[in-house]
Amino acid sequence: MLASISSFTIKLMYTKAMNNQTLLEEAKAVLEKNERKTHTIPADRLYPHQWLWDSCFIAIGLRHFDMERAQKELKSLTRGQWANGMLPHQIFTEGEAHWRDRNIWRSWLNPYAPDHFSTSGITQPPMLAEAVVRIGKKLSKPEMRTWYQTMFPALLAYHEWLYRERDPHREGLVLQVHPWETGLDNTPPWMQEMHDHQLSFWIRMISKLGLDKPLTLLRRDTHYVMPGQRLNTSDALGLYSVQHRLRRKAYDIDKILTHSFFAIEDLTFNCILIRANHHLRSIAKIIDRELPKELLESMRKGEETLEQLWDAYSEQYYPRNFVTHKLIKEPSIGTLMPLYAGSITKERAAQLVKLLHSRKLYGPKYPVPSVPINSPWFKDHGYWQGPTWINTNWLIIDGLERYGFKEEATAVRQASLELVSQSGFYEYFSPLDGSPAGTDNFSWTAALMIDLLS
Repeated sequence: MLASISSFTIKLMYTKAMNNQTLLEEAKAVLEKNERKTHTIPADRLYPHQWLWDSCFIAIGLRHFDMERAQKELKSLTRGQWANGMLPHQIFTEGEAHWRDRNIWRSWLNPYAPDHFSTSGITQPPMLAEAVVRIGKKLSKPEMRTWYQTMFPALLAYHEWLYRERDPHREGLVLQVHPWETGLDNTPPWMQEMHDHQLSFWIRMISKLGLDKPLTLLRRDTHYVMPGQRLNTSDALGLYSVQHRLRRKAYDIDKILTHSFFAIEDLTFNCILIRANHHLRSIAKIIDRELPKELLESMRKGEETLEQLWDAYSEQYYPRNFVTHKLIKEPSIGTLMPLYAGSITKERAAQLVKLLHSRKLYGPKYPVPSVPINSPWFKDHGYWQGPTWINTNWLIIDGLERYGFKEEATAVRQASLELVSQSGFYEYFSPLDGSPAGTDNFSWTAALMIDLLS
């Protein structure tokens, strides 16, 4: 009996290893397909430019088999850095084919924008420090120091910009002026705020008259992805309307905040920033650089102020309206992101982990859904209103492991591997049955599979 069990176990392990090796090679092929001269695009056709946090996740995967390309991926982000320190969420591909995208943003309206590259006028979650450190850990000590010295000026300027321009009251949390800055484009807290305060009259009339349906035919994203897998046309128009107002104010934060009520201290963004601050302090220590005292004080306040986003009644974290200071109590995956931040107590982390054990909330067959299953917003293929994404799973896995919740981390890891193994390298997946949605051959899905397998 023991011999037969042993033989079966060995065969099972061999099969699993072969499957993982196949998945690994397929993931590398996706990243090769999406490689461009200086960087890696998220996916062909639908995403032809370079995105900030996409490139960070991509570099985390690349470091396991092509260190030079991983480093180039991150260094290419700094070419689009504005003179004031902002890292834009997009750097646009040159050429006539993409002139419309560049013209929509018109980054050149702001005097701090780079002269030789067109970019967007907003930022995205500050994942750069995480990616820099992940690469550094695979280098020798001399190589690590050189790498950190190379990336430190851009990182420091970016973190200083975040607190200087996006924390005007010096409270420790930074605000965002568009949901695209969160990376979770149509996440419920932001969409609820837009519906309540920001949706223009003309957009409401388009929806009321049913004109949004024919307008869907004019959208580029729905040429490549089924309309039901993206945000609806009224919401898309609303987000572009907000972007247009930002452009009208030349992306000047003082002008934006003077007449804007669409400013939110986003939970996911601030949790990623808190973790990034930890990495920045580590980098500075290794290369014997001192961080400015004002920046260190903002970092300290950020960890303390995060607790103001906790709601004792529902036992969850929420984003906060910057103007009113009221919590926006629309549940989303953001409530789990303090696990990744790493600054909350073990007891508070345990309360969040309970949410992962509930099938009605964040514990369906294929966790972790971007909104809880029992939310009225939930749609299993509805972009950031239900599907499971590999990048948010990766953040949660990392947080769970550092807090010692190994069993839960393993469960989310295995679910992520199973999703991609059975459905392919798609953008997102149904948390209910694992069916794929969005575009295929998606770079951060491939890159983070490589990291999880490694």
